[in-house]
Amino acid sequence: MNRDNKLNVLLVAAECAPFVKLGGLADVMGTLPKELNKIGADARVMMPFHSQMKWKYATQTRHLADFYIAFNGGQAYVGVEELVYNDVTYYLIDNESEFGDAVYRGGVAEGEQYAYFCRAVIESLGRIGFIPDIIHCNDWQTGLIPILLRTQYGHWEVGRAKTIFTIHNMMYQGEYAFEQFQKWVGIDSRYDTPEFMHNYECASFMKAALVFADRLSTVSPTYANEIRDPAFAYRQEGILNARAGDTWGILNGMNTEEFDPETDPLIPYHFNKDDLSGKKKDKAELIQRLGLSITPGVPIIGMVTRLTEQKGLDLVKYMLDEIICTEDVAFVILGTGDREYEDFFRFMEGKYKGRVCSYIAYDNAVAHLIYAGSDLFLMPSKFEPCGISQMIALRYGTLPIVRETGGLRDTVQSYNEFEDTGNGFSFANYNAHEMLNTIRYALRTLHSPKRKHGLIVRAMESDNSFANSAKKYMEMYQSIL
Repeated sequence: MNRDNKLNVLLVAAECAPFVKLGGLADVMGTLPKELNKIGADARVMMPFHSQMKWKYATQTRHLADFYIAFNGGQAYVGVEELVYNDVTYYLIDNESEFGDAVYRGGVAEGEQYAYFCRAVIESLGRIGFIPDIIHCNDWQTGLIPILLRTQYGHWEVGRAKTIFTIHNMMYQGEYAFEQFQKWVGIDSRYDTPEFMHNYECASFMKAALVFADRLSTVSPTYANEIRDPAFAYRQEGILNARAGDTWGILNGMNTEEFDPETDPLIPYHFNKDDLSGKKKDKAELIQRLGLSITPGVPIIGMVTRLTEQKGLDLVKYMLDEIICTEDVAFVILGTGDREYEDFFRFMEGKYKGRVCSYIAYDNAVAHLIYAGSDLFLMPSKFEPCGISQMIALRYGTLPIVRETGGLRDTVQSYNEFEDTGNGFSFANYNAHEMLNTIRYALRTLHSPKRKHGLIVRAMESDNSFANSAKKYMEMYQSIL
């Protein structure tokens, strides 16, 4: 605790919005600290000083420290820069040889990047005047912090800090030969066992964190349960079941300032749940901008997504012909990813010109317009630890159609026509015909202006702000002090 009796929290991650953003993790790091600070924490962020952010922010930083650490069989330089942005303090770990090119190098080089980062984080804390009560680690790139803290830094003041490890996606675990961990940061060979770091034929950053962190969390309550199943655990079901009592499922929030239909500068017309006229105009703008040859009364199904198998695109591939040929509907997708899906959606646009638009790129303004101007938003994911797109769609009154997995299940309540409840539509099984039937049910529901209006209002009233998440995280922090 600091002198004001505030809880000192250090959130550690590889990326953070708005500085460097490659995925949803950055949004969490960019929003959660500010919400924690509103409810009694002194929450700060530590991340690499990536070259991608230096050109814009280097002149706004203050140099705090520079020193050398034992790393990779020698000595490695560490610089620590401080940046205060939107009332949150950010500590930036500076080393051009590790963070001067790609954010994620891939392969062994990426393991080296983040093994270095983990040791640099710990060693910097005794030198910058901030000793955390809680070190909140995020994803595998920070997974060595709990084990290093307990096995090599117990005699340091920072060694008394408690650790949280949040799993944003079990698929990515930072797996390498144990000898690499010995070489990078000198982890003792006694930890090369299934009880500690070893998992089948290799060791991993993730396994170390799952064993040594004081608490584990995931980014939705449903995902906390799903990862105990071998289908979602990626061979870590043993430790995840053993630590089920230490695992919290805390739903991510969304940035309600960036995504606000009443103020969003990226959409031409603003609206709210009491006046939806702007949403109708945004739909007309979407039709015009994307070259759709439909009347405003034809429903638009939108997708803004990475084009990968995880996102359920195999189901869309299987059923898109039937959807377009049998329903009076248009389909719009924005994103990039695997060549297989990019080529498919380009082909479908050519086949159904004016009814299908495949925007194979990432354009933030077009993404916002799709959220605002579509009628339905499709997310048939194989798995989805949390998901942000369905929350954004809800906020813009665009009704989600989701598969009941992870955070999709926790945020979208399927429409019940008998009770007139729910804020979207959902289906349970990873099955193309089940998805198709749900799409058809959603389209039939839209034919009733009263039902459609009620759904839109309930969707826009959904509270998915980070304020709720912050309260849960504070409860978790307090549980281990």
